[in-house]
Amino acid sequence: MYTIQPQVSLQPFNTFGIQAIAQYFVTITSIGDVQQLIKTPLFGKERHLILGGGSNLLLTQDFNGLIIKNEIKGIEILKEIDDTITLKVGAGENWHTFVLHCVNQDWGGVENLSLIPGTVGAAPMQNIGAYGVEIKDIIDSVEVVNLQDGTVSNFTNYACNFGYRESIFKQSHRDKYLISSITLTLTKKNHRFNASYGSIMDVLRDKGIAEPSVKAISDAVVQIRRSKLPDPAHIGNAGSFFKNPSINTETLEHLKLDYPNIPSFPGEKGLKKISAAWLIEQCGWKGKTFNNIGVHQHQALVLVNYGGGSGKNIWQLAMDIQASVKEKFNIILQPEVNVI
Repeated sequence: MYTIQPQVSLQPFNTFGIQAIAQYFVTITSIGDVQQLIKTPLFGKERHLILGGGSNLLLTQDFNGLIIKNEIKGIEILKEIDDTITLKVGAGENWHTFVLHCVNQDWGGVENLSLIPGTVGAAPMQNIGAYGVEIKDIIDSVEVVNLQDGTVSNFTNYACNFGYRESIFKQSHRDKYLISSITLTLTKKNHRFNASYGSIMDVLRDKGIAEPSVKAISDAVVQIRRSKLPDPAHIGNAGSFFKNPSINTETLEHLKLDYPNIPSFPGEKGLKKISAAWLIEQCGWKGKTFNNIGVHQHQALVLVNYGGGSGKNIWQLAMDIQASVKEKFNIILQPEVNVI
């Protein structure tokens, strides 16, 4: 059973640590809670926002409506054979806690996605990815609740229309469904490791690990992320604020005339991705502070709240960064963070 609370501070519920007030706030722990909630007059008349871990969110103002905190939990084994295991995982589970559960069982597939903040339900919405792996590579289906009539259905991997940090749930189906769980298949043996991305191999080599394992790769990813990214528990942030932009080969070659060392890597549909962090750093933003907000000293993609910063000021900083990158490189950076 749920309780709708009025005038709730959202500061504990967003990793930027921004102070904002929700007009109404409710925590749901089951599909039944959702189905009951959507029948209430309050849900019918108020705008709503579904909240997971608040790790991909920038609040620029109070929320005049209903915040729905998704706390649907549970990890269920649906199918297990010799080589693989298929799990159904509640959307309210903490993502990294779930990854560690898999690592401890020696189940392969999510180890490269270690230490990504947020909840399981946000993973398909954002198509989270890191170190050469995206959630679309291992997900089978996404269970959702229709917020119009309460019906429950499943979207196959294909139907989710996954793209780079995108899915159908961020685009045409935004705010139409609440993700209740995901189903994914992991390997139990004969793991297919991806250790070539970033500095994973360097870390493994430094540790004297010649043969990668699920745990070794997870530990390496955790070590790398902790060395580069600030812990939201100590410095407010939402991870990477911008997406890496995609450009065509011709544009990349033109940029290389002036910037021969511009980092690039293969993207989707024949395009090339370039490093947003590199672009921002070239514009002189890395490590800059402005009173109690700024750009992180070790990772230019991360905007930070050192304490007491406002969402409006962080968003203004983001727009200033966008403008400078556009002026210098004629490239428009797209935010990865949801701005409310």
